[in-house]
Amino acid sequence: MSTTTALVLAGLGLAIIAGLAAYAYTLRQEVRRRQAFREEEERRAHDNCLENLELVASALLQEQVDITEGGWRCKVLLEILDPRLLEREAFRPFGEVHERTRHLHTHAARKALTPKERFKEDRERLTVEEELREAVLGAAGAVLEFRRNWPGSLH
Repeated sequence: MSTTTALVLAGLGLAIIAGLAAYAYTLRQEVRRRQAFREEEERRAHDNCLENLELVASALLQEQVDITEGGWRCKVLLEILDPRLLEREAFRPFGEVHERTRHLHTHAARKALTPKERFKEDRERLTVEEELREAVLGAAGAVLEFRRNWPGSLH
């Protein structure tokens, strides 16, 4: 092999390596951009969740929403933030309300019930609400405290 051929091949090899390095660099930049976008989306989702959680907890404390509905909503919002939050003693009443009322019909299914069946479910729901009222209101207060201390309160 002549020196010229060797130099051409070396130059070609360097050009290929430089091209691959540039491509790897642009891929790395894209990964960073996507990661930053995902982190920003997650932050906005958490902020939105926290805002809604605070509104629902405040509505519960001001008796603007039923214990059952507020408990369900708080449970779902806490699960979105971190499912482990429902394991905290302060937030367990939300899970208990959900567990004891999740079999009750809602929306169109509720409308399809006979008045007698609806009355029976209402009575059951009101019994649960009466039993868990203070615990859920305490949990709503804990949610407001959780919100005030965010993000340090997460873990």
